[in-house]
Amino acid sequence: MTQNTKNIGYLLMGFSVILFVFLTIIKVQVDEQSAFLCEKFHENQLNMNECPVHKTNSFWANVSWMITAAYGIAALIFGTGAYLSFFYKLSTKELKKDFKEIDTSKLSDEEKKIYNVIKSKEGSAYQSDLMKETGFSKVKVTRILDKLESKDILERKRRGMTNIIVLK
Repeated sequence: MTQNTKNIGYLLMGFSVILFVFLTIIKVQVDEQSAFLCEKFHENQLNMNECPVHKTNSFWANVSWMITAAYGIAALIFGTGAYLSFFYKLSTKELKKDFKEIDTSKLSDEEKKIYNVIKSKEGSAYQSDLMKETGFSKVKVTRILDKLESKDILERKRRGMTNIIVLK
């Protein structure tokens, strides 16, 4: 996971926390104004249906729904930030653009060929693609990959019925 993605997630979470605080302050002020209005109108002996705070189509009822919707949006922003910060993972190709360089002079010609094919594919390739591009048999590719894996140059990850080969 790149640091950029984590930073964006942290920024979104921080923004949503500030938004929560801001919305809470607004909600408290709206509630205080509603209580004040309700108190003033009830002193005049109005029933609940005539009180502007209790009317369902009043301004105060609409403000309450808008604040509730804003809380929901803030929660979505926070959730997105948490996902980006803690759970989001980039694909293998995006992660492995900066694999370690090795000294290819110590490799056999066949090992170099496999290594160069994987490197040209941004550091990862399916084992079946290596067989197609090199013309080697399945057994030969497997043996070469065993050698390269033992030299800590690459690693194999199981993906369904095939392996994906990733340079370290």
